[in-house]
Amino acid sequence: MRPLIPHDTVLHFANPRVRRGEPMGERPRAVLTQSGMIEARDEIRRWPGYAPTPLISLAGLAAAARVDKVFYKDEAHRFTLNSFKALGGAYAVLRLLKSKLPAGATTDDLLAGRYREAVADITVCCATDGNHGRSVAWGAQQFGARCVIYLHATVSRGREDAIARFGAEVRRVGGNYDDSVRQAARDAEANGWYVVSDTSYPGYMTVPRDVMQGYTVMVDEAVHQLDAPPTHCFIQGGVGGLAAATLAQLWEAYGADRPRIVVVEPDQAACLYASARAGTPTAVAGELETLMAGLACGEASLLAWEVLDEGVDDFMAVSDAAAVEAMRLLADGVGDDAPLVAGESAVAGLAGLLIARQDRELSQALGLDEHSRVLLIGSEGATDEAVYQELVGRSAAEVMAEADTHA
Repeated sequence: MRPLIPHDTVLHFANPRVRRGEPMGERPRAVLTQSGMIEARDEIRRWPGYAPTPLISLAGLAAAARVDKVFYKDEAHRFTLNSFKALGGAYAVLRLLKSKLPAGATTDDLLAGRYREAVADITVCCATDGNHGRSVAWGAQQFGARCVIYLHATVSRGREDAIARFGAEVRRVGGNYDDSVRQAARDAEANGWYVVSDTSYPGYMTVPRDVMQGYTVMVDEAVHQLDAPPTHCFIQGGVGGLAAATLAQLWEAYGADRPRIVVVEPDQAACLYASARAGTPTAVAGELETLMAGLACGEASLLAWEVLDEGVDDFMAVSDAAAVEAMRLLADGVGDDAPLVAGESAVAGLAGLLIARQDRELSQALGLDEHSRVLLIGSEGATDEAVYQELVGRSAAEVMAEADTHA
């Protein structure tokens, strides 16, 4: 049978520090807690437009990959942002604003404009590859704050326009994502603004924790949608926030029997892979030129690393070409699977799974076989329509129309 993804280079590192077969320890629980997830869940469920995103069983893909089940958590239509990031940045904005208002101020108060003047004097800012900034801008608009978003040189114009539509001021910064993070922090300090970042660094931990805690709501949804525990979860890397939230919530839900966690990154921006090999957070240098724009990160979040270091079983890095093939597979549908729209940063986990199943030794190393039940987080839809159409060969609307016909 023709491989689903043509033979592709892949990096793999088995984590020697992982604590398998143990309940969640104090180190990760000091970062993310079940009570924090419940608080975030109860809050986000009350937002206008909230609905759990679907968990889709891809039977055709599972058969082709020679595993028992593949479950795909489809974040392509989360609120109006087409990304799981809607759960993190906006939630952190809300938490920050409430901390600056009189005790007892509620979300309903903010939405009704009862603190309009006070909130309008607050400016939130962040650096982004696209999706997180869109969430922060959306949250600021929802609750009435001013917002400034920093984009590095390679962020597409489509993603810039999507952020600006939520009323944010957009500023371009030379260099890569990590350079834009530093610029946002400098300007915030100089102007009395508040950084709402999804990455943490020394002295900056509270807001990134809120961002990750918002992400755990998505994983809690998935746990309740599954009919049995997964054996594996392949999850995208980036700075580590999504991976840490996914790991923490699966660990809370399944305890010592949690699934094997495999973090997958672009091979041109594999800071978590490098950190795992070094045994400490380690930056990777260079332009971080990857099509997987949301994963183009050179430095791990220190807070996320506290969860990942002893919880991730394996780290992988795949090529851009593999991600594009995975996008096209989902858009075409495999076997009887309906077509799905997945952005370029949504498919690293899928690419890692498919490449591993083409390599007997790697499959054995990851414990993958015909009995495996794999959870994937489809973290975004077509967040830049022009990029999506260029990579897939047709528009997201065309793919969705094919899905409607398939149904």
